[in-house]
Formats: sequence, C-alpha cells, structure tokens
Amino acid sequence: MAVAVETRRRAQGQVRGRPPRQPGQKSWLPYLLLAPAVLLELLIHIIPMVVGIWMSFVKLTKFFIANWSAAPWAGFNNYRIAVDLNGTVGQGLLRSFLVTIAFSLLTVTISWCLGMAAAVALQPTFKGRSFVRTLFLVPYALPAYAGILTWNFMLQRDTGVVNHVLVDNLGVMSDRPFWLLGGNALTSLVTVAVWRLWPFAFLTLMAGLQSIPRDVYEAASVDGAGSVRQWRNITLPSLRPVNLVLVLVLFLWTFSDFNTPYVLFGTAQPPKGDLITFHIYNASFLTWNFGSGAAMSVLLLLFLLVVTSVYLVITNRRSRRA
Repeated sequence: MAVAVETRRRAQGQVRGRPPRQPGQKSWLPYLLLAPAVLLELLIHIIPMVVGIWMSFVKLTKFFIANWSAAPWAGFNNYRIAVDLNGTVGQGLLRSFLVTIAFSLLTVTISWCLGMAAAVALQPTFKGRSFVRTLFLVPYALPAYAGILTWNFMLQRDTGVVNHVLVDNLGVMSDRPFWLLGGNALTSLVTVAVWRLWPFAFLTLMAGLQSIPRDVYEAASVDGAGSVRQWRNITLPSLRPVNLVLVLVLFLWTFSDFNTPYVLFGTAQPPKGDLITFHIYNASFLTWNFGSGAAMSVLLLLFLLVVTSVYLVITNRRSRRA
C-alpha cells in the first residue's frame, strides 16, 4: 500500500518538494527544448550526409552541376571505380589511404608521447610552472590556418628559417633539402600536425594526472617503487579511461585532416603527402566528378565507423577484465 502511494506521489510530482505536475505540461516541454538541437543536427550533419550518400549513386559531373537533381542514376558504378585497383582512380585512392594510415599512426604516437612527457614533467610544483603550461598551449590556441601557413614559410627551401638554421647555422646538412616536395613531404606533414595536436594531448593527460591521488604515489615511494615503476603501475592504469578517448579522438582528427595538407602544400600535393581527404577533394573538384568523390567519402566514413566500433569493443572488453 505504501509503495503504491509513493508511486502515485512520484507520478504526480509531489516528491521532494516538487510542485504538482500540471496536466499536459510534461508532454511537449522536453520536445520543445530539444527542437533547436535536433534542427541544427539535421541541417549540419544529417541532411548533408544523406545528400552525399545520394550523390555517390548518381553520375554527377560538370554536365549536370547546374541541374544536379537531373543527374543520371549510376548505381554502384562509382564505388566499383573507387575500389578497382586496376584503374587509375582505385590505385590513387589506395596510395592516399596508405599514406594517411602512416600519417595518422605517426602523428598520434608522437603527439601522445610528447603530451605524456610534458604532463608528467609539469606535475611537480616549481617556479614558473604556470608560464610553461601556458607556453605549451600556444600552438593549440592559435588559429590552425595561421599556424600552418607560418610553417609553410618556415619550410621553404631557399628562404625558410628551417634550412637557414640546419644548413647555415648548425651545418648538419650540406645542401638545402625540399621539405614541401618529394620524400620529405610526409615528414613535414607529420611535424606540422604534431605541432598542432600535441598540446591537446598534453592538456588532456595533465587533467587526468591531477585526478590521481598523491597518496598513492607516496605509498608506492615508501614501498620502494621508483619513478618508472610508479609510472607503469600507477599512472598508466589510472589514465586508461583518458587514453582510450584521447587516442580515438586524435586518430579521427588526423585521419580526416584536410586543413594541414591544403594549407601546407596548396592544390598540388606531393605523392608522399597525399592524404585521403585531400585526394577526395581533388577527385571531386579538379575532375568535376562529384559522384566518384562522394563514393570515396562514403567509403572513408564506413572505414572510420568500423575502426571506431572495433576500437570501442576491444577497449570495453579490456576495461571489464581490468
């Protein structure tokens, strides 16, 4: 009887001093509050995604760009061309995919290592720590376009400051290399991307480190555990939830990065710096074959969804076992 009375009181909103529920008040208010977010989600993500998927199934070329709704149906022909490794389009997509894999792995690994080293080094209190923390976050606070454009000037062969320091001042190289052409393009791309992303890793890991109780380290120190053992047995396990999210976010950002190659190389990207997002852009806007470009974008989306799903399943299983 008491349970029934309590249930009826909760349904009427009379628990914990809440005012009694008015008839019809709760039926429309939540939907009204969610309506702006749902509308923006539709306009920004859902509708463009649906249009992009539709474009991947039509033959949308420059002949139909003025009346794109009249583009003829192509079925899976755009997908077949994109994955045909015997064709020029398929070979180019595979090459850019492999370059992007290497670029993402190198950038995520180096960014995480730099962020972890800086976060651990700045945990002890010392004079000027706040200034050093702020200095480390400057690349993350700068506009991406301005930072990458500055690197473009610095990496120029004849007038860039990088070659001036390496060749003229330090003398570690006898000739001025091309950093934005040839085999050094991937190195330049990774360097600029790490410069942009490692402060985010540093900021995230530093917040995670501050959530670990200092008593744990003091107890481990009393037991004779050194710094390396404390980092391996205390820091890394405690940061596992942070690292799971951080690594996934860094990988998704780097794999879908468009600003870095576009601003650093311009429209003529070298083969070693041909990231897949920029390859799709060129396939769409330089050849005016938007149907083929949309098919490549859908394939990229599916790949990222699969990688994210597998990553989350594996990490959740390991978290439950821990």
